[in-house]
Amino acid sequence: MQTPQRTHHTTFKAPVVVPSLIVVGLLLLVCSLWPAASGARFMAAQAWVIARFDWFFVLSVAIFVIFLLVVALSRFGSIKLGPDDVAPEFSFVSWTAMLFAAGMGIGLMYFGVGEPIQHFVSPPNAVAATPEAAREAMLMTFFHWGFSAWAVYGVMGLVLAYFGFRYNLPLTFRSGLYPILRERVNGVLGHAVDAFALVGTISGIATTLGFGVMQMSAGMHLVAGWQVDGLGFKLGLVAVVVALAGLSAATGLDKGVRRLSEMNLMLAIALMLFVAIAGPTAFLLRAFGDNLGNYLSSLIELSFHTYAYKAPNEKDWFANWTILYWAWWVSWSPFVGMFIARISRGRTIRQFVIGVLLVPTAFNLIWMTVFGNSAIWLDTHSAAGALTQTAANVDALLFRFFEYLPMTSILSVAAIILVGVFFVTSADSGAFVIDSIASGGAPESPVWQRLFWATLLGVTAVVLIVAGGLKALQAVTLIAALPVTVVMLALCYGLWRGLMADDAHYSQSMAPATQFWTGQHWRLRLSRMLKDHTEEDAKQFIRQVVTPALQTVTNELRTSDVVARVVKDSDEVVQLSIPSASQRDFVYGVHVLKKTAPSFLPRDAAEPASEQPHTYDISTFFADGREGYVISYLRPEEIIADVLRQYERYVLLASDHRTDLLKGAPEHTNAPR
Repeated sequence: MQTPQRTHHTTFKAPVVVPSLIVVGLLLLVCSLWPAASGARFMAAQAWVIARFDWFFVLSVAIFVIFLLVVALSRFGSIKLGPDDVAPEFSFVSWTAMLFAAGMGIGLMYFGVGEPIQHFVSPPNAVAATPEAAREAMLMTFFHWGFSAWAVYGVMGLVLAYFGFRYNLPLTFRSGLYPILRERVNGVLGHAVDAFALVGTISGIATTLGFGVMQMSAGMHLVAGWQVDGLGFKLGLVAVVVALAGLSAATGLDKGVRRLSEMNLMLAIALMLFVAIAGPTAFLLRAFGDNLGNYLSSLIELSFHTYAYKAPNEKDWFANWTILYWAWWVSWSPFVGMFIARISRGRTIRQFVIGVLLVPTAFNLIWMTVFGNSAIWLDTHSAAGALTQTAANVDALLFRFFEYLPMTSILSVAAIILVGVFFVTSADSGAFVIDSIASGGAPESPVWQRLFWATLLGVTAVVLIVAGGLKALQAVTLIAALPVTVVMLALCYGLWRGLMADDAHYSQSMAPATQFWTGQHWRLRLSRMLKDHTEEDAKQFIRQVVTPALQTVTNELRTSDVVARVVKDSDEVVQLSIPSASQRDFVYGVHVLKKTAPSFLPRDAAEPASEQPHTYDISTFFADGREGYVISYLRPEEIIADVLRQYERYVLLASDHRTDLLKGAPEHTNAPR
């Protein structure tokens, strides 16, 4: 009996996984053994990066927004993320739910009340706790959670999805650098890029899990009165989240992650609607219009505002909020961008940009209005300043806010469940992304690998919670945002080059000279197509085929008293011209055209012209500057037919008065000079 062939037990790429685990282990060791000292050093390094490169973060994020809009509105917007005939893998609702849950779901729960209240207490340009402070608080909250944030995720996701699905490259971080690194993406540089992304993703998700446990613990203490300060409770909470995340990851992307994300979205919408109805509804409706108008009218100014002419306290606010946010979004972009890329196959670039920029941003702005404006209104009308007094304790602020709404206990329980589900979704989508990076973008990997990464995320969070190293690792993640931003700018450049190559490759239509070909003498035509013509071959074709054909037409025209002549400037250029006193002369010109050899893959077309092989063709040119076309495959009688076709067009245009303006314009040929 033949033993069945064993399949691979792992798809891990050792050059990526081993260095990453070593670095993560060292970071955990440092943050655990010396939490205070490492935290101080890393925070100092973070402050240095923010103080020296705040302008760079501001300019880069603004570039990301502009870049996405330009790409979406250009002719490249219709390019699909995948083959031209592929359909989207997920419905629009499922797709939106997943990118929303992975990108910002948990952040909205944590900062939906916290950030507006904190800005209300300490606004950058207004007197605290005044109507002006409330308006500015919502403006800055909108700015931090609006288009700019999603543009960071969108750039990363678009680049990875494009090169992964359009160029058939592995769905990993390194693939976005293919136009720059070329084949070196498969070597040491590519491994280093993926390892860097892997360490950053593990660190970012683990710290978020740790802070999420803090918020859930605070909520359970306020709602049920449980003692949640003990490590046993927090470790048990992490274990439950990781176990559920592992179960979801094991069931696959289409079932586990998709269904959890859809449930997240439905619960979030239900909670938001209840708060909007139970809270100051009429005020919220007015406030949203005011917030939106204020945000849109201030967007350009805010996007480039670096507080260069402001007082030190305002600069501190700018560094501690806006720049910290930009660094946080960038540090999370490898994880969120790769997950968005994974679920976006089959959508056009325009659909991708609209979906990633507009839909989540709109939801974020509505959410922040409902929770943020409600909290500010309640604090000034019902709570007598109780919420602003709790502003420093963001972990408990959401649940304090619920105390001033009906059905407080039910709301708090629903919020805890929603936070928990968001964490599970972040952990299981994180396990998918980490496994994809670690596996070199392998389409299929064993279930145990995703379980391994989910467990590692939980262990990392547990170690940080026990040792008190969450702040230190968070600072490391934010420091890493500086090189990631540099890489993302390079990704924009690489994507543009790839799109240009894609457009040139896929938009190439059949040569106009083939439109009247009947298929006769196909063997001769095929032999010419398969041959790479030298410059001498092209010159010989002009001498022996083109020139006699043009002379034949000229001789026939002269029998009808039409003044025509063949002008041969050199062995590379010949033209038949018919002068006219009332309009442009008729010109059917032919010249030798040096061009790159045909490319049969977009990645080949992306090579610089100097590095690609060249061939020589015979191309037409005309007096009106129209684009010429190759006639290297035509026989003499077919060239004659093409001349007559162009001359017939010339005669018809002569009688069309709509073209009078162009008739007398100077000649503008594309012939070589």
